[in-house]
Amino acid sequence: MEKIVIGEVATIEEDNTVVNNSSVYIIKRKCYFAVKRLFDIVCSLILLPLVLLIMVIVKISYVLTKDYYPIIFKQKRTGKNGRNFYLYKFRTMVYDNDVYDLSKKDTYTAVGKTLRKLSIDELPQIFNILKGEMSFVGPRPWIVEYYQNMTSKQKHRCDVLPGITGLAQVKGRNSIGVLEKINYDLEYVKKISLKEDIKICILTVKAIFIKEGTNAGKYNISNDIKILKKQKMDTID
Repeated sequence: MEKIVIGEVATIEEDNTVVNNSSVYIIKRKCYFAVKRLFDIVCSLILLPLVLLIMVIVKISYVLTKDYYPIIFKQKRTGKNGRNFYLYKFRTMVYDNDVYDLSKKDTYTAVGKTLRKLSIDELPQIFNILKGEMSFVGPRPWIVEYYQNMTSKQKHRCDVLPGITGLAQVKGRNSIGVLEKINYDLEYVKKISLKEDIKICILTVKAIFIKEGTNAGKYNISNDIKILKKQKMDTID
């Protein structure tokens, strides 16, 4: 018989015995999140001098191209338990680029193309990590329209802190559909552990060098939201 978890309180084992694991589960979960938070803070502080140096280099690079707009792009995203926060990343597009305006194509700056090519445009998110809004590993934080159009089951992907990288990123990133990404995120939340986080970190390094599934833009976002709206309506029907 397959193991079945009952509300994260008891487990029916293969011999049909019921084991009460609520206290063990809670203790293990608290230890996991405490260790993970400590890891996030320590690693962020170690990387902070490097990130600040890169910020200076990026600013100088933009100035040399006569682009005097802010180098940090911030956007409202949905985090843990559905709470919104502002995500930080290096600006890679022209300052007046509108992610919701489908009449215009995304226009990347010369500096932005280099940042994306080197996969370092996400580095400012260590400030989100230090603020307790994100972790290094977890489901990617999406714009609020995604969360608004998810089913109640899909919203469980937000039961944990969002991350810079996650299971969906190492399983195909933008080469897989939004529903498949959500399923991978739900799988991560269900199997969450330090072992899983370490595995994802290793696979992320590999994915950075392979450069697979990195293309994304406003058209992908628009299509994703349409898919979520349709499946939500189908669920209601």
